[in-house]
Amino acid sequence: MPIARLIKKWTLPLSLILLAIALGIAFKLFSLTVEHRLWGYRPLFMYLFGWAGIVLFIAWNRERKGRIFHWQRVGLATLSGLILGLGFPGFIPFPWLLFIAFVPLLILEDAVDKARAAGEKVKLFPYAYHIFFIWNSIATFWVTNTALAAGLFAIAVNALLMWIPIWLFQQTKRTLPRFGLVAFIAYWLTFEYLHMHWDLSWPWLSLGNAFAQMYPTVQWYEYTGAFGGSLWILLMNVLLFRIWQLRQKGEAVAMVKWGQVAALVVLPIAISLALYYSYPETSADREVVVIQTNYEPHYEKFDGKSERDQIEEIIAMIKTQIDEQTDYVVLPETVFGYARKDELNRYPAVAQLRTGLQDYPGLVLISGLQALHILGADEPHTRATREEQDRNGQTYYLEIYNAAAQFTIGTEETQFYKKSKLVPGAEIFPFPWLFFFMKPVVDQLGGTTAGFGSQPERTPMISNKGRIAPVICYESIYGEYFAGYVRQGAQAAFIMTNDGWWDNTPGHRQHLYFASLRSIETRRSIARAANVGRSAFINERGDRVSSAKYDEAVALKDTISLNDSITFYVRWGDLIARIALFLSLLCLVGMIAARLKARVDKGNAEA
Repeated sequence: MPIARLIKKWTLPLSLILLAIALGIAFKLFSLTVEHRLWGYRPLFMYLFGWAGIVLFIAWNRERKGRIFHWQRVGLATLSGLILGLGFPGFIPFPWLLFIAFVPLLILEDAVDKARAAGEKVKLFPYAYHIFFIWNSIATFWVTNTALAAGLFAIAVNALLMWIPIWLFQQTKRTLPRFGLVAFIAYWLTFEYLHMHWDLSWPWLSLGNAFAQMYPTVQWYEYTGAFGGSLWILLMNVLLFRIWQLRQKGEAVAMVKWGQVAALVVLPIAISLALYYSYPETSADREVVVIQTNYEPHYEKFDGKSERDQIEEIIAMIKTQIDEQTDYVVLPETVFGYARKDELNRYPAVAQLRTGLQDYPGLVLISGLQALHILGADEPHTRATREEQDRNGQTYYLEIYNAAAQFTIGTEETQFYKKSKLVPGAEIFPFPWLFFFMKPVVDQLGGTTAGFGSQPERTPMISNKGRIAPVICYESIYGEYFAGYVRQGAQAAFIMTNDGWWDNTPGHRQHLYFASLRSIETRRSIARAANVGRSAFINERGDRVSSAKYDEAVALKDTISLNDSITFYVRWGDLIARIALFLSLLCLVGMIAARLKARVDKGNAEA
């Protein structure tokens, strides 16, 4: 039996089998939730089996109607998606796979363009979406462990958003073919940049983040930031695609082309390794203890042990490592709350911590917390302001914060910081008029359609021990945002996070690896305290000098350095992205002008 007939015969049965497996996994997720058990890697297989089943069903349906299903094109798209997903940290520690990840997509775009010119009714979108859905599923399936709808929404919508720069590239190439590949690079970098600056911000899959696990090879991020890595990947893909085009035309590929490929791979790595091994690490001069509490957030942290019992255990953990030389203690995100912002010292957990550590006057404690603030009559309202009524029916207004606070033992001094890069859905409700159907998911995650309050500027926490950036969870994936603390004088950074929402999957590891990139960009030491996840100490080169294991309650002690120097990246920020934005605008203006001119010329010719 010919292979084509064999495939056609088994397409529908295989599709139904895969869809049944995906549905079975979905039911398993539900049963695990009832049993208060976590999901692990199961969402990954649910997405991949389900998506494969959908693709095969579409293939069967097209062939049933006598229409052609282009298996080769789907194969190219699948290859691209797999390379993008596996090249990201979490599975294979080899980010250089991404150097070829977009080549199949560019080949597909070229094939679709030629097919359209030949009169075939074909669109690039289905293949591109297939690529991006696979990429998002493999690299970020773990988001589903927070809530099924949230994970599916993040994967499906982010894959759709990734189509925008590809569509713009396609349109520009048809109008200005000489600038097509330049536009491809500019549009993708612009997409990554703009994706950091709106309500649905989700820059986790910015290409430059892929090198987080292999940080010694990108030490030049202190000049370029992670966008330098994104540009590196895109340039490699474009160069290899151009070589493919030459070979398709039957032209010999000159050695100079292969030399360019080799140089583009080797030189950045060589420069980076030279920076890595020659970097003069600032002397370590502050002793820090970080606490990994290990309270599972779905069923234990907020619904299990009482806050008083948790604080008592935290104090006991601190005392296993603390001594008179200890300068700082760092606790994870949302250790306690809700505390009144203006009355922190009156909150029971704060009093309990101060009492438990009273034998160590001068010790600086920095902790994540949930806080609230009741607005005075003259205070302005924001999008996060909530209207409430007290027991007497009187209306008042308040705001809720995911925050950090600094306490100096032996004094009444407190400092307060509001997390300001908020997680879409759980902490900020984006475009509520459009995404009203997500409200139940937001409620499940402890969020609200009002969202959390924030502050416009980064503010370090200052004491006689130093100036520390209080970075809360999601904020640590934004390079330029993180650099804002340093521009305000931060000498080191403490990251407070809770990565247990994602279970023991690549999510918490990726988040840890990204911290190394922030260290390199700013040349600041980092102490990282995770409720669940992996706490760690990271030096100015991005090395994890010590770290905890996943799923253990532990107190870690190490030293950090305080650095006052300013890197090129801290001073100038995402310069590459802003240049790309400018080039994108030029491409768009040029494309529109060329199309208008063509329309005018056509009208004149017809006249």
